[in-house]
Amino acid sequence: MRLTPGTGSDIDLGRVDLFDLSLYTSGDPHAIWDVMRRKAPLHHQVLPDGREFWSVTRYDDVCRVLGDHREFTSERGTVVTHLGVDDVAGGKLLTSTDPPRHTAVRRAIGSRLTARAVASWEDRIRQAIVRFLEPAGDGGTFDLAEQALLLPAIVTGPILGIPERDWDELVQLTAMVTAPSDPHFQHGSEAATLAISHHELVTYVTEWVKRRRVAGGEDGSLLDHLMSVRVGDTLLTDEEIALDGYSILLGANVTTPHTVAGTVHALIERPEQFAKAQADLSLVPNLAEEGLRWSSAACNFMRYAVDDVRIGGGTIPARGAVVAWIGSANRDESQFTDPHTFDITRGNAKRQIAFGFGPHFCIGAPLARLTLRIFFEELLQRFGSIDLAGEPQHLRSYFIAGMTHLPIVAQNRKTP
Repeated sequence: MRLTPGTGSDIDLGRVDLFDLSLYTSGDPHAIWDVMRRKAPLHHQVLPDGREFWSVTRYDDVCRVLGDHREFTSERGTVVTHLGVDDVAGGKLLTSTDPPRHTAVRRAIGSRLTARAVASWEDRIRQAIVRFLEPAGDGGTFDLAEQALLLPAIVTGPILGIPERDWDELVQLTAMVTAPSDPHFQHGSEAATLAISHHELVTYVTEWVKRRRVAGGEDGSLLDHLMSVRVGDTLLTDEEIALDGYSILLGANVTTPHTVAGTVHALIERPEQFAKAQADLSLVPNLAEEGLRWSSAACNFMRYAVDDVRIGGGTIPARGAVVAWIGSANRDESQFTDPHTFDITRGNAKRQIAFGFGPHFCIGAPLARLTLRIFFEELLQRFGSIDLAGEPQHLRSYFIAGMTHLPIVAQNRKTP
């Protein structure tokens, strides 16, 4: 999507189709979201096939929908690609489970992903990122968006226990899950792409678990840790391990590449911001937060109302689907001054909710923040300039805001 808004003066919300994929590949959803926040903070849409959903676009309303599982359940599905069909993994898949079960599983997994725990991986992650950036420094064209798809696997593969030979395939499969209509990843219809990728990912983790049980012992990986997780006195079943492993793989591979590409693109378009960060590396953590706010790679999440709920000046009926637009909330002018300005010195950038909000706040956020900080530290110290070498191409997805191509030319920084 374009990351800066149009005027919005001629937008008719009655005719807006938030399921129109062209809106995200070449259109301007921010102009529409701006109008929705002002005029229709609770927006209702009925699709041609009869499915319907409500949208919230204001920061406070998005946080309420994502934060209160008693009003808005995750157990019927959380992504818009499943609208109208209850998630068969509800109550088992971590992302489609409400507290208290969600809390118990999350606590056991999250103990391995705290800021203190991931800090011990900093040197390993930095070495991986240095290797990743080396090809960009030869003065040739480097497609950052395309290459960055592999970045989370390079960083988290060893942590998860995934062998390098499987990284490419798993990255492709997770992209198919999140952008099943994008021609780069589509295999047949959207439904077929989703079915194939879901099946292959769950099968991969299932087979991984079987091999680990045969091998015995522990390898210290995060997936291995899942095999010892208990909910109460009961170990997770192999099916639950496979589903939660699938969820972790998706979370690890999906958003970081698009945050990297979106933030680098913003810096290229604003060389004064690039220079400011380069002159003061202490700004890098805030640069990462602003990049997360600006890119909002996880564009939205879906919930279902448990009962009739008053919100945004209207009512969502019981069992109604509601889409919480994170990309809009992160540009809410009531929370962020000049929200369509990319500013690495923004004082409240960390209020962004790119990692979600509430019980389902991204469990891998500490690792993602560490990865982004190291990435931009290395980028700024290594390159004196970065320029576009072609037109960016945006992901064809209404769930993930990102790029499939961002060709750049980088010049190594001259040392004194």
